[in-house]
Amino acid sequence: MLFLSRAQVITAFAAVGLALYVLDLVRRRKLSEEYSFLWVVASIVVAVLGFSTPLLRGITHALGILYEGSTVFFLGLAFATATLLYLSVKLSRLGQENHWLTREVAFLRHEIEQLRDRAAAGGEGR
Repeated sequence: MLFLSRAQVITAFAAVGLALYVLDLVRRRKLSEEYSFLWVVASIVVAVLGFSTPLLRGITHALGILYEGSTVFFLGLAFATATLLYLSVKLSRLGQENHWLTREVAFLRHEIEQLRDRAAAGGEGR
């Protein structure tokens, strides 16, 4: 008989709920598909581990961890770390693009001012 602890059931249902919430955020265009993929995959992994005691025990034993709950916590921490690293890379790229765009806008403003000055000087000479 397959016995699931209360913590496993709560974790599994919370993961399923999170996956459904993420899909709803995508549907309402509050979260992009790019980021939702990470969350849905992580939620599915946690739900599978929550419902599959033998799989969770096997992974726990293979990693040399003493308790199944610690394995789930470890995987969650690994996911959070990977997500933070990914978002840091994206944020760095956006910062570089913002710097480039700011410089481009400054150059365009300078050109517009020069054109206005030329147009004003040309109009005064008539």
